[in-house]
Amino acid sequence: MTLPDLPFQTDAVTRAFADFPDKVRPGLLEVRHLIFEVAATENVGPIDETLKWGQPAYLTSESKSGTTLRIGAPKSGGYAVFVHCQTTIISDARAVFGDAFTYDGNRAVLFDAETEVANTPLALLIAQALTYHRRNEKGPR
Repeated sequence: MTLPDLPFQTDAVTRAFADFPDKVRPGLLEVRHLIFEVAATENVGPIDETLKWGQPAYLTSESKSGTTLRIGAPKSGGYAVFVHCQTTIISDARAVFGDAFTYDGNRAVLFDAETEVANTPLALLIAQALTYHRRNEKGPR
């Protein structure tokens, strides 16, 4: 499924993307597009795009099916997809994808500026994040 270009949802997010270094902005825009594309295929409802800690953040506010994803440019260079550090998203990714990603502890996957997101299993990691609460609900006892 390919989505048309989606306008930013807030002026603050527009400014955040404008402030990213030119070298990493295309990768971050690719990740943003992938988040919305995966959300549409996973039936998680609308995605809210906002800022958290000054970084674009993506939430399933209506369905509450997932955990927040943030994207940004870490001080170490390149760009990153951040998840809540108390989830199992990163440890699960390590178990399944091994060295397909460069990890930053239990909070992020890192990319250098030249990495093409389409050549990674990032869509699966995003799907895991957007459905995290739905998949980890406790059923009836």
